[in-house]
Amino acid sequence: MTINCKGNLVDLSSPKVMGILNITPDSFFDGGKYKNEAEILHQTEKMLLEGATFIDVGAYSSRPGAAHISEALELQRILPVIDLLLKKFPEIIISVDTFRSKVAKKTIAIGAAIINDVSGGKMDAKMFETVADLQVPYILMHMLGTPQNMQKNPVYKDVTKEIISFFAAQIYKLHQLKLNDVIIDVGFGFGKTSAHNFELLKNLALFKSLDTPILAGISRKSMLYKTLDISAKEALNATTSANTIALLNGAHILRVHDVKEAMQAVKIVEQLK
Repeated sequence: MTINCKGNLVDLSSPKVMGILNITPDSFFDGGKYKNEAEILHQTEKMLLEGATFIDVGAYSSRPGAAHISEALELQRILPVIDLLLKKFPEIIISVDTFRSKVAKKTIAIGAAIINDVSGGKMDAKMFETVADLQVPYILMHMLGTPQNMQKNPVYKDVTKEIISFFAAQIYKLHQLKLNDVIIDVGFGFGKTSAHNFELLKNLALFKSLDTPILAGISRKSMLYKTLDISAKEALNATTSANTIALLNGAHILRVHDVKEAMQAVKIVEQLK
């Protein structure tokens, strides 16, 4: 299983790690941590040295209840950062965490390689045709509602079945538009209760039927720290446990705050092959 990032084929037959770079002031774990060029470059270099294949840059906080920001502000935050990273690390593969087609277009134009859409194409009607025109790998995530309301009593009859059918329908549309590289993300914590999240983690292997790479983004999320009655800051061990389960159930990419520990989990699970 490979994806094409700016002409380079990335082989996902051994799992890869995507490091999170939030340049938002209000992200749930590291909001406001990387405020200037030196901090951004230092954190990115650290993640690359620890083994990250991708760096996922986000300028719009999608944590539950986050404030909605304008497209202009999102672009103002993200474009200089992409520019900065590419100048310093020319080989870097940047994924852009956005649900807006215009942000997708502008960030790919200056050198980003992947679009990571938390809304799975639901918040911008032009997103699918845009990524198809750009011919870039597209991370299709499932979210119920919007970041502003997604955690207000999410209800499913059968969470796994419903999300598989959502993906099947969206992947079909993308394939009709001739986009090949689609990666799915079940969206842990995005319009799901803790029970839904654990059911999805347990059933992750069923998503292999969709024949696309699977990304798991569980890093330091509330399904872990609330279960253990600790804070996000204390949830690294829990994250490693959950990442290991995701890998055993077929995840191809781990999206994480802590790259070194995720790489260790990959290495251990690879020994079982």
